[in-house]
Amino acid sequence: MRRTGIADLPLHGGRAPSWLFQRMTRLARALVLAMREDEPPEALLRRLSDPYWFQAFGCLLGFDWHSSGLTTTVCGALKEGLRGLEAEAGLYVAGGKGATSRKAPAEIQQAGDALGRDPGALVYASRMAAKVDSAALQDGYEIYHHSFLFTPAGEWAVVQQGMRPTTGYARRYHWLGADLRSFVAEPHRAIAGERGEDGVLNLVAGEGDAHRRAIAHAASEEPPEAIGRALRRLTLPARHHLVAADDIDLRRVSKTLLATYERKPPGFEALLATPGVGAKTLRALSLAAEVMYGVPATLRDPAIFAFAHGGKDGHPYPVDRRTYDATIAFLEGGVRRARIGDRERLDALRRLGRRA
Repeated sequence: MRRTGIADLPLHGGRAPSWLFQRMTRLARALVLAMREDEPPEALLRRLSDPYWFQAFGCLLGFDWHSSGLTTTVCGALKEGLRGLEAEAGLYVAGGKGATSRKAPAEIQQAGDALGRDPGALVYASRMAAKVDSAALQDGYEIYHHSFLFTPAGEWAVVQQGMRPTTGYARRYHWLGADLRSFVAEPHRAIAGERGEDGVLNLVAGEGDAHRRAIAHAASEEPPEAIGRALRRLTLPARHHLVAADDIDLRRVSKTLLATYERKPPGFEALLATPGVGAKTLRALSLAAEVMYGVPATLRDPAIFAFAHGGKDGHPYPVDRRTYDATIAFLEGGVRRARIGDRERLDALRRLGRRA
């Protein structure tokens, strides 16, 4: 399988003007409904989980081709465009940017109630994807956007993004439930970042299973004071992203360590899912596991666009509103005709795609 799953983008300010965002929602809706005439919703999830396809999708909608805003605006346009049409499209979008990202579990629950199915597994997947990229993969990017996309059958994908203001870059993370074998061992659809970071604590690396077992053992079998003693006598090698054990405030972490010691989670995934276990707790446990058991952590960073209507900031050229509106009209008309048996427009578009 081609290695795709993480994309790096420069941070850009500003926002999409209302005239463009309104068109983006209409075009996103028309594109989804047109694709649904030929493909099940699971196929669309697979496309959205590919960072290259997602980037081209954003360019088609006319947003900045290489900026961080493409992620948040495209997901927002998709969510708004499908509002009220989720059952027809077979696709639900929960979460979003900032405070809206934290509403994802409640929105998933609401959709599950409407569908008459237990959304527990989807809520768990949403929370674990956010927890992995904010705590188990410590690459310096703080997650601020989380979109969870799912079908009535329970298939799902995640598109989320983190920010690293010191470098002026954002990083987008793609997940696909259908390809997931483990939440804690290479869980992303795969890796494709052009920008690698130094000193990444990667607790979900494929080769890190022994280290994960050591962390889970330390959390459940070692009392907090033993972990504290291990960290206080720790001398870190120059290659490590931490320069001293003092980087971890054990007084603040000790409460969580005591809770994990009493609860005794059976494995790393259960530990990661424990409320209160975040990046600092995992970093402390990772360092302790390396010192106490001699199992080193993984410090490896897991890390062509299409233009149709221009870009918001005028690159590579300003958005051509007349062409944009003609594309929307073509797709909306094609969907209407296909539903009464006339597939000429959509078939012509498919033939053009194969020829290209």
